[in-house]
Amino acid sequence: MTALTLTNVNKSFGNVHVLKDINIEVNEGEFVVFVGPSGCGKSTLLRTIAGLEDVTSGEVCIAGNVVNQTPPSKRGIAMVFQSYALYPHLNVRNNMSLALKQAKESKETIEERVAEASRMLSLGDYLDRFPSELSGGQRQRVAIGRAIVRHPKLFLFDEPLSNLDAALRMNTRLEIANLHEQLGATMVYVTHDQTEAMTLADKIVVLRDGRVEQIGSPMELYNNPANQFVAGFLGSPAMNFLPAALLEDGNPNTLGVRPEDLMLDDAGPLQITTKHVEHLGGDTNVIADCNGHQITVRLFGQHAIHSGQSLRLRIAEGKSYLFDPDGARLS
Repeated sequence: MTALTLTNVNKSFGNVHVLKDINIEVNEGEFVVFVGPSGCGKSTLLRTIAGLEDVTSGEVCIAGNVVNQTPPSKRGIAMVFQSYALYPHLNVRNNMSLALKQAKESKETIEERVAEASRMLSLGDYLDRFPSELSGGQRQRVAIGRAIVRHPKLFLFDEPLSNLDAALRMNTRLEIANLHEQLGATMVYVTHDQTEAMTLADKIVVLRDGRVEQIGSPMELYNNPANQFVAGFLGSPAMNFLPAALLEDGNPNTLGVRPEDLMLDDAGPLQITTKHVEHLGGDTNVIADCNGHQITVRLFGQHAIHSGQSLRLRIAEGKSYLFDPDGARLS
């Protein structure tokens, strides 16, 4: 069953066209991530699904019902914001239960759902604390718990990890993934962090300038990008782009190669001069100059390479991409 359908959705603010003919289907139980650079329209798109912004044209359908004219509180969604949006004068228990009280749920139902969410998120010891007494990670878990207790048709996450430090981001990312598995719920998640997108999503929607560039599973997009933008946006370190003329005189196109697909080879066709070497233990990243173009080479294991060294490379067989001058994929 389809949990969410967006059909020809457009959104303008005055003369500024922010969302352009968006068509997306989200199946029940899927974890879908909207990803793209700042200003691409991903948060605006999430807000139109939530009903916090009206669509200019097109149709938003949740669980088979068109909701264009339905207020946010009646859409069956729960939204988790990056700012947590907790009430500072309410303790954790009351922050989590407030929406249920407003919906006039029974005391038994409220207690049962708060207990269930607290167990899932390991918040049992913090129910009587106030937001000011919690860490950033704990506040985010309370915000997620507040969404869980509502038993929504659709969870919406707007960059929920952006205010957390690196270690907390990884831990909370794992908690969200486990939560999705436990609940089997439909989740739509917005981020500019492609690592979050790759690790969490069943399906990724890549956006640029208000348009959908490509939709697919993380590995589909990584291995078969539709264009140069998608190829360069997904992957860390990012894909290298070089003039194809380096390998074929007169070729006007752009060659794309992922860092892990460049191999050391004394007889290789690409000559580089190393500029910086990152020794990471399990692998070695080499940032180098290749005929005036900066590239990154990812070598697995430990390598005795130093800055200023001259090396030659080859491209792993079948592991290059070709893009035309407009960025369209040729091969």
